[in-house]
Amino acid sequence: MLYAEVVVPVPVRSIYQTFHYWVPEALQSELLKFSRVEVPFSGRLIQGFVIGFGEPPRLAKIKSIKGIVEKKPFLDEELFKTAQWMSQRYLCGLGDALHCIAGSSVPSRKDEKYSKGLFATVNNSDQAGLVRAPKQKLALEVALAKPGLNKMELATASSTSVAVINALIEKGLLKEKFLQIKEDISFHGKLPQLTKEQSFAVGEICQALTAEKPSAWLLHGVTGSGKTEIYLRIIQDVLKINRQAIVLVPEIALTPQMVHRFKTRYGNQVALLHSGLSQGERYAEKVRIRSGTAKVVLGTRSAVFAPTPNLGVIIIDEEHESSYKQDENPKYHAREVALQRAAQYKSVVVLGSATPALESFCRARQGGPYKLLRLTQRVDHRELPQVHIVDLREELARGNTGIFSNTLKKALSKRIEKKEKSILFLNRRGYATVVVCRQCGQVIKCPRCDISLTLHTNGLLRCHYCGYGTGAPKKCPQCASTAIRSFGLGTQRVEEEVKQLFPDVPVLRMDADTTTRKGSHQKLLDQFIQGNASVLIGTQMIAKGLDIPAVTLVGVVNADTTLHMPDFRAAERTFQLLTQVAGRAGRGETEGEVIIQTYDPEHFSILNAQQHDYINFYQKEMTTRKVLRYPPFSYIIRILFSGLNEGDVISAAQSWQERLTVIAKKVGNVDIEVLGPAPAGIPRIKDRYRWQLILRGSVSRDIRKIAALVLEQAGIRFKQVSVSIDVDPLTL
Repeated sequence: MLYAEVVVPVPVRSIYQTFHYWVPEALQSELLKFSRVEVPFSGRLIQGFVIGFGEPPRLAKIKSIKGIVEKKPFLDEELFKTAQWMSQRYLCGLGDALHCIAGSSVPSRKDEKYSKGLFATVNNSDQAGLVRAPKQKLALEVALAKPGLNKMELATASSTSVAVINALIEKGLLKEKFLQIKEDISFHGKLPQLTKEQSFAVGEICQALTAEKPSAWLLHGVTGSGKTEIYLRIIQDVLKINRQAIVLVPEIALTPQMVHRFKTRYGNQVALLHSGLSQGERYAEKVRIRSGTAKVVLGTRSAVFAPTPNLGVIIIDEEHESSYKQDENPKYHAREVALQRAAQYKSVVVLGSATPALESFCRARQGGPYKLLRLTQRVDHRELPQVHIVDLREELARGNTGIFSNTLKKALSKRIEKKEKSILFLNRRGYATVVVCRQCGQVIKCPRCDISLTLHTNGLLRCHYCGYGTGAPKKCPQCASTAIRSFGLGTQRVEEEVKQLFPDVPVLRMDADTTTRKGSHQKLLDQFIQGNASVLIGTQMIAKGLDIPAVTLVGVVNADTTLHMPDFRAAERTFQLLTQVAGRAGRGETEGEVIIQTYDPEHFSILNAQQHDYINFYQKEMTTRKVLRYPPFSYIIRILFSGLNEGDVISAAQSWQERLTVIAKKVGNVDIEVLGPAPAGIPRIKDRYRWQLILRGSVSRDIRKIAALVLEQAGIRFKQVSVSIDVDPLTL
């Protein structure tokens, strides 16, 4: 009888625990190591991964595998090693790590070298039936002009939606056919001339590609210094030695522009992996990557796990971005995973940013594990934009109670007259951030979360944590007063104010509320770049990576939204956001201007952002971090406890605190601190109370060892309390 050792992505007693199942004879010929299988577990069927074969320690109560979900697993020995490393590094179950790497399962009937394209089944004279369906008529016209596009491409090209395309397929007016994918498209355009700094960076990294040993490079370049062109040249050399490249970008909003640049250069050798794809599309792309047909992988965080059999380089653009850290288990950071994969494949990691994470720049200092490359000038000798700081306290003293200073209003008006484009940045969506009764002081909060509800322009109050929504009250639910007022501002309020100031000017807004539909990021960007919209209003998704030459003005409506957050990274995040959004201005022939509005104009993060001075900011912030023993001068583990009963949550947190303290004393390392327990920053979300502990020490391995020992003893559940461990958290 054949037995398989299986790991499952569900909470179990130990993060290293595995389970044995016997393999029915009918499945034995098809079952492989790393196959995804369906197995009975705790009275239900779940999916797990086969990690080996062998007789179990006890033969009693052995259940059987019910089915094979994937006959050709994407997992291999190298990715399995990555999963084992993740389990130890992030104190997560091996099953969770494997599920994270493998992604969702979608069996595919397609041949590896084929993809579906859409073709019209009618000609131009057969469209009379679509008179009352103008969107379908337009999509069909585009399909006739550009045969072979897939659903997403056709929806984007016709400015419609996938639902419109599906309607045409149902009517029989469009038909899907398999297309053979060409394995290579040569670039025949003229390559841009590299600056001396760019040429040096390309030469150094390309030399490292042939060294047959892992290396990591920090490419620190000011905004507009041509980092993307360096990435493209590095990949060119990677392909010459018949290896593969992974390129990570932090936001799906960045992928349309990057996709265009990469596909222009490398054609169908480029595969995409990001959350905007359907499961079937992701599966098809991974098939191309595994087969070697796609040699360049472009995507967001999870693309770091692409099944590349011959990995040569991993490039992480805007490496400082918090979106590279996963919020759910396993709480990995793509940068650390990239370094681990590079060590396994003896490949190269390139980290690019104008505002590197403090930890990264510290590692790149003399003698550190990273090698530093600097780009100090923009390409084509373009100047960095002039940055002006407006003190909102002075505006208020002059009687200006609006959200725009006179300086910003004049600058906007000037750009509109010249038919130039402007970006207005505010890192909060919605209309107002808080609704309060001015009679009794009652703040209208979410009934399920300890957070104020955000007012939107449709009159709804929404919770941005659990999705709860309700109509804005006309009377205070506490004292019945009608003195209900809204305070603070979000992107909807900014949009309304711009339309009042400039009623004839087309305005676009790009935030989490306007980009929910598939393809909406690209559609909005295309409208801004190619259409007549003069002003783009947005949150942090527009603050980095966008290269729009026509933008000559960037206005930061309120620089203080991140500055005074109760978090040790607040100053760093503020400097990064301001520097990055400022970098969107002046990327064309016309010089750019940036206006930062703030109530704290003397803060060092704002002053250094004004001067585009990363080094001075780094030195100042590192001095503060050293005094307070925050990373990179220490390592931190955040342990979060949550449950429906606050008493149980507190008991679990106290139990862990006692065990951590006892084990830390046994280890004898006086440098280890256990801080807390204390309520989390938001004490309740979705009716679950939240308390946390902080474990801090000077050696990462030591604090992880202590946390792992307590995890083995206490388990991850305590009286219906969930325990979540975050190694190297980005926020407390």
